[in-house]
Amino acid sequence: MINLHKIQILQLILISTLISFSQSQPKIIKSLPGYPGNLPFTLETGYIGVGKSEEVQLFYYFIESERNVEEDPLLLWLTGGPGCSAFSGLVYEIGPLTFNYSASDSASIPQFQLNPYSWTKVASIIFLDSPVGTGFSYGTTPDAYYSDDILQSKHVYEFLRKWLLEHSKFKTNSLYISGDSYSGKIVPIVVNEILNGNKNRLIPKMNLNGYILGNPLTDDHVSKNAGPKYMHRVSLLSDELYESAKTNCNNEFTNIDANNTKCLKSVQAISEESDLICSPHILEHKCTFVSPKPKKEVPTRNHTNDDPLNFLRGKQKCRNTHYMPSYTWANDIQVQEALHIREGMVDYWVRCNRSLSMYTNSVQSSISYHKSFAKYFLRALIYSGDQDKSISYVDSQDWIKQLDLSTDMHWRPWFVDGQVAGYVTEYLRFPYRLTFATIKGGGHTAPEYKPRESLAMIDRWLGLSSL
Repeated sequence: MINLHKIQILQLILISTLISFSQSQPKIIKSLPGYPGNLPFTLETGYIGVGKSEEVQLFYYFIESERNVEEDPLLLWLTGGPGCSAFSGLVYEIGPLTFNYSASDSASIPQFQLNPYSWTKVASIIFLDSPVGTGFSYGTTPDAYYSDDILQSKHVYEFLRKWLLEHSKFKTNSLYISGDSYSGKIVPIVVNEILNGNKNRLIPKMNLNGYILGNPLTDDHVSKNAGPKYMHRVSLLSDELYESAKTNCNNEFTNIDANNTKCLKSVQAISEESDLICSPHILEHKCTFVSPKPKKEVPTRNHTNDDPLNFLRGKQKCRNTHYMPSYTWANDIQVQEALHIREGMVDYWVRCNRSLSMYTNSVQSSISYHKSFAKYFLRALIYSGDQDKSISYVDSQDWIKQLDLSTDMHWRPWFVDGQVAGYVTEYLRFPYRLTFATIKGGGHTAPEYKPRESLAMIDRWLGLSSL
C-alpha cells in the first residue's frame, strides 16, 4: 500500500522543482515612475509558469494588506473581459493607486496618487493577468495562446498553488477567490478546483473561506433575458413596449422562433432603445471604446479628441478617456523595467485585449458550480452597481433564485455615513451563506464609481459584520 505521506512529500518536491525552473524570483517594487517617493505599501511583481511544460507565463501584482498582513484575508483578483488586465482592477477599481489627472496634465508620464478607498486597507491582494495574452502574461509557443474557460481556471489554480508554495506565510490566511464581470464564469470554477484539490490532499492545502463577485456574468441565457426586465425597471422601456414584448415573446428574449414576427419586432424595438444608452452606467454618456492601436511611439492622450481631465471636471465628456493614461504608463520602457517585465514577450500592453481570438467561451453557465457549493462551509458575496445595464443586478437576482437558497434576511437598505448605500439580501443553506448587495449609483463595475461605499461593503463582509 502506498504511503500517503510519501506521496505528499513527492508532490512538494515536484512542485518546488517546477517553481525553481519556471519562476524568476519575485521582485519587491520600492518605487514606480509617476509616483513621488517610495511606495507606502508593499508591492511585488513576478511571473509563474503554468500548463504543459509551463508554456503559459502568468504575470501578477501582489500588494500586502496595509493593516495586518498576518491576520487579514488574502484575495486573488481576476479582472473580467476575458482579457482585461489586472492592472485595470488595481488602478481603476480596488487597488491603492489611481491616476492623478491634474498632475499628469503637464508631466512626461502619467502621475499617481493614493486611493483612500483601496481594498488593500483590509486585505492582501494578488492581481493576476489571466488568461494568457492578458496584460503582461504571455505564451512561449503559438499553441499556448489557445485557451478556454476551463483551461484558464485550471491555470489559475495551478498559479495559486505555486504562489502559495513560494509565499508560505500566507497559507494560513483566509483565502477568497475574487473578480468581476466575465470572471463570474471563471471564479466559481477556480473555487471548485480548490475544493477538489483540498479533498484530494494536494499541496498546499488552501484555507478557502469563500468567493467574491462583482457585476458577474454567470449565465448567458439568464443575462440576456434579464436585460429587458432591468431596462423596464429603471424606466428605459415604456410599460406598453415591455408588456407587449413579454406577451409576444412569452418572456423569452433569447431563443426566439424565427417565425414569431411579433416577438422579433418587439426585441428589435428594445434593441434600438438599448443602443441609445451607456451600458456600463445608464446615466453617463455613451462613447466608443478607447483602445489605441500599437505604434512605434508610445501613445499619449492626444490620440483622442477628449481629455481625461475634462471628464473629472464634470464637462460631460466620456469616461472611456480616463483609461488612456494606463496605455501611456504601462508601455513606457522605464515603467516596464521598474515592474521587471520580461523584455520582448509582450509587444504592446492593452488594458483589455479584445483580440483573444484563440480563446473559447466554453462555459455558458456557472450556476451549477454555485449550487454544488451548498455543502461546504463557504461564504459568497455577490454585488452589483444598480446603474449597470451590461450585467445588471436583476441578472444576479434571477440566477441566485435558481440556487434554491433560504432567505435568511430579506431585502433591506445598508448605510454608509447615515446615507443609503444600497440594498442587501442574505441567503442561507447551512453551511453555505450568500450575501447579495447592490451599490446605489454604481456602474460596471461598482468600485470604480462608488469606491467609498465599496470599501465599506467589503470591510464589513470580510469582518463578518452585517452590511
